[in-house]
Amino acid sequence: MPSEAVMLVIAALIAVNVVVMGAIVIPPLVGRRSPLASVGEPEHDAGELDRIDQAALIGGLVGRPGEDRATYDRIVRIVSWAFLLSTAVIVGTSGLWPATTPAIFVLLGLAGGFVLLVHDLLPPAALGAAKYILEGTVALTFATLLVLLTGGHESPFFFTFPLIVGAAALVVRPTATFVLAMAAAIGYIVATSLGSGPATPVQLATVGIDLTALLLLAYVGSVIGREQRRSRDAALHLSAVDPLTGLFNRSFFFAALEREMARSARSGRGFCLLMLDLDELKAINDRAGHHAGDAALRAVADTIQGGIRRIDVAARYGGDEFVALLPETDPTGGWVLAEKIRIGVTGRAIEDLVEPPTVSVGVVAFPRDGASADALMISADRAMYASKRAGRNRVAGPTSEVGAPEEAAAAQARAGGSGVPVMAEEGRQGRTARPKVVEPPV
Repeated sequence: MPSEAVMLVIAALIAVNVVVMGAIVIPPLVGRRSPLASVGEPEHDAGELDRIDQAALIGGLVGRPGEDRATYDRIVRIVSWAFLLSTAVIVGTSGLWPATTPAIFVLLGLAGGFVLLVHDLLPPAALGAAKYILEGTVALTFATLLVLLTGGHESPFFFTFPLIVGAAALVVRPTATFVLAMAAAIGYIVATSLGSGPATPVQLATVGIDLTALLLLAYVGSVIGREQRRSRDAALHLSAVDPLTGLFNRSFFFAALEREMARSARSGRGFCLLMLDLDELKAINDRAGHHAGDAALRAVADTIQGGIRRIDVAARYGGDEFVALLPETDPTGGWVLAEKIRIGVTGRAIEDLVEPPTVSVGVVAFPRDGASADALMISADRAMYASKRAGRNRVAGPTSEVGAPEEAAAAQARAGGSGVPVMAEEGRQGRTARPKVVEPPV
């Protein structure tokens, strides 16, 4: 074995790993984003799914954040230790590579130390998605050196390359899978070229077949992984979203409400809840047909969605009822947003309707109007029906004397006219320049 060439390859592989690790670890230390931070992230095909994932962090319908990565880490850790231990036993008991056995054991020890560091000693989120890139680089380096030290063309450890590429193809983007497969092919060619003498025709054919199998496995794994992610996203969409309005459904909303109540209890910061009812939906259906009623429901949903933030959760609560959960929002901010939505709905023209739709809105706050989910929903329902009893197309609190729409609009104008809810930023008690707002009746 040409030791000079082997040492050169080892030095080059070490240099590549140092560069990759530096690109991942150094930028966060100086307050910058790593250029490899998002390379390993699986793609989302629709913007709607990003919204679902955001709210799922509140609702908890898809498990705790990072749960998928925890599963991935556990699988990689089990496979890595099983492979390292079985390889050590085979190398130690077979005696097939006496000249390189010490180097092989050193390699196995370094690989075990890396697995211990990345999967057990470092915090789970320390490297983010860049962990995939770091693991892939180190794994390919390990596979290349193992094949090189165990006979090159005659090495029985070629399967290490397709094992690495096939596993990665299930969790990373197709582009990253392709890059990893090409790097594996180069590593295999280098290992076989330097790990044994000149190749025979049979050995060359074997290398060609092995590389073809490697690339095909990468392609199959990439397709399967992409389809699995699409199926998961479709199932999540069906379980969380109302098909008519595009808002979240009732089940998702209650999960979000329970999660937000627990978070509010820990932080001591309350939130607001809006309950809205489309006025006279039955009359709209009777006069103009159900297609007009559906159009009115979609108009209300679009207005709500256009007025809330990404961290808010809007849902269709029932046939003609909607709810909006507003974290970190005080009662005044919830009242102003309710007015913004009410005025927005009245400004929407619906085909086949002579007059635009209207909504009656109830505004409640946690924990002032209810310390449990049931109590808060009862208060919201009471507030909404208070606005209906007062003449509809109004905003009310659970015990408030409801003012006319013109009076509420004037209160909004005195608040600054922006229609933006007054709410605390995430992780802060309030904004630096809070507009002066007239407190709604309580």
